[in-house]
Amino acid sequence: MDHSMKQIIWHQCGAAIDMLENAIKACPDHLWDTKDQFWYIAYHTLFYLDYTSDGSPATFAPPSPYTLSEFDPTGIIPDTVYTKENLLIYLQHGRQKCHDRMTSLTPEEAEARFDDYKNYSVIERMVYNMRHVQHHAAQLNLLLRQGGAEPPGWVSRSGMPL
Repeated sequence: MDHSMKQIIWHQCGAAIDMLENAIKACPDHLWDTKDQFWYIAYHTLFYLDYTSDGSPATFAPPSPYTLSEFDPTGIIPDTVYTKENLLIYLQHGRQKCHDRMTSLTPEEAEARFDDYKNYSVIERMVYNMRHVQHHAAQLNLLLRQGGAEPPGWVSRSGMPL
């Protein structure tokens, strides 16, 4: 995979992550922990950003205090309601990890199989995850709008260079 293609993918992955960050920051306290589970949607999205950006998915472990609860087939939700600050720290972790993965990705690694239930290459899994992040960023923006808060605007491209 050449550098220009990696740049294109990163600029759009980074933009999706920026939109997620903006939605988290825009969430007022009264919408954070409601039946709509704003915090949990944000956490779920960050967990999979972290997982997909990992170079060794078979041995993946999120940083403390997060757990592998997202892999539980019963759909268990963490006991702890993570704060906005917790999740913004996790977002920075995921953004850097995704950036570093894209920066160091060799053509052979890009075509290697990502070790999960979908038989995707590493690069396809990263693009798939970009769509996942954008989907949930839009979902959070809808929750903001429905809750009377102003959702943040569109981000065209990440400001973080590759």
